Amino acid sequence: MDSASLEPSLYTVKAIFILDNDGNRLLSKYYDPELYPSMKEQKNFERNVFNKTHKADNEIAFLEGMTIVYKGSIDLFFYVVGSAQENELMLMSVLNCLFDSLSQILRKNVEQRCLLDNMEGVFLVVDEIIDGGVILESDPQQVLQKVSYRLMSETAYGFILFDYITGNLEGQTDKSQLL
Repeated sequence: MDSASLEPSLYTVKAIFILDNDGNRLLSKYYDPELYPSMKEQKNFERNVFNKTHKADNEIAFLEGMTIVYKGSIDLFFYVVGSAQENELMLMSVLNCLFDSLSQILRKNVEQRCLLDNMEGVFLVVDEIIDGGVILESDPQQVLQKVSYRLMSETAYGFILFDYITGNLEGQTDKSQLL
């Protein structure tokens, strides 16, 4: 028996991206630096994926030796890319987690304008699901809990910084001053 086949492996993702309904990039993260090292190669790959999938009624595609799961919503297309050997169900759970988490953050209004208005939260969601290509979380409730904690922490830090800058060292900031 081959010893390499006995080693445990982590579920990984090669790339994740969101395109508008014209195939233009709104968000993308490539986790394998050797896959498509230049921006031109990445955009060319995204264009090929979009052309193959935007009119199809499937949820999975195989292109350039990659397994791609995808989902469309109003004027957005969500893609998760894995290697040819990656488990399609795991990739689909990442895609569903991404979509469901964004649906909650965007208050069920998953469309381009809302996505662009909330890009900070979108990047936080992606970072909570995948780190360096390794799938960390596939439960949207856990992702939302972590994202809301991070947003709350950053807000609290902002108030502390505001108090320091204004000389209010007791931390008694009147929150209405910030509006």
